[in-house]
Amino acid sequence: MHEMAICENIRVLIEEQARTQNFSRVERVCLEIGALSGVEVEALRFGFDVVMRGGVAAGARLDIVETAGTAWCLPCAVTVTIGRRYDPCPRCGSHQLQVTGGEEMKIRELEVM
Repeated sequence: MHEMAICENIRVLIEEQARTQNFSRVERVCLEIGALSGVEVEALRFGFDVVMRGGVAAGARLDIVETAGTAWCLPCAVTVTIGRRYDPCPRCGSHQLQVTGGEEMKIRELEVM
């Protein structure tokens, strides 16, 4: 489960920012996760509470904003929404798609004290 490793990396980033920005507690963490990022959101939610124990984000509320996967369809010449990386174009059924969005995973906001 690589979500635990992702949570560990989030913790490291938050702890670094706590030292740099001089805050002692995180009340809320907002993550933006794309549909094509390969992150299992429920596993990340579970791992978050476990990994954050004992740090500045212990007990922090986790909000996740999920973004759609998007791709440019070459035959249609339009951007379409896709649920998975190898889905066909919902308009024409073509597989000639170039992914343009939905692969991101980033810390969007921290609410700190």
